[in-house]
Amino acid sequence: MTIEARIRGQIEARIRSGEWAPGTRIPFEHELVAEHGCARATVNKALSHLAREGLIERRRRAGSFVAQPRIRSAVVGVPDIGALIAARGETYRWELVSRAIDGNRLILTGVHHSGAKPFGWESRWLDLATVPEAAAIDFAVEAPGTWLLHSVPWTDARHRICATGAGRTEAQRLGIAPGAPCLQIERWTWRGDAPVTHATQLFPADHYDLVEDFTPRS
Repeated sequence: MTIEARIRGQIEARIRSGEWAPGTRIPFEHELVAEHGCARATVNKALSHLAREGLIERRRRAGSFVAQPRIRSAVVGVPDIGALIAARGETYRWELVSRAIDGNRLILTGVHHSGAKPFGWESRWLDLATVPEAAAIDFAVEAPGTWLLHSVPWTDARHRICATGAGRTEAQRLGIAPGAPCLQIERWTWRGDAPVTHATQLFPADHYDLVEDFTPRS
């Protein structure tokens, strides 16, 4: 095993074991050079590899820090955000911000939390003509997306994914600056020709990864 691989492996092991929690500053390059008796270029190569893997963040003049783990989700499909957060060992919480009815639409806004921090903003409507039972659900207790996945069948869906800046309301709820870069996911679902729901979800840029596995078409 090379020295670079050993440095990388030791740091990765401490991160994955939880010994170094997200936000922890890892030793400076000169400290790692002294510890391992190697060239600074070797340490730099190890840290650069870990940064590309998303395990650490390198901040100019401040050093390197353990990165917040990202949610990884398939590009297609309808994920349960709570289940994805729980799968990475974090406590999930849904915070209902507003609830209103406009004609046949139940309109909800809220925040998904991961641990003690806000993770994503959601604005959603549900069509009460298609899912009238939604009017009786307490969405302060259960996130609407989770309830829909477990209770309401659908036949068709559409996704729209784009980069955008956080608006003032969303930024305040997410604890980020207005205009901060975010990933926006819009999702529509139908049951036959009848609309079920439309959701707009906004995630700070460093919180969410979209992943798709595929093979060449024959």
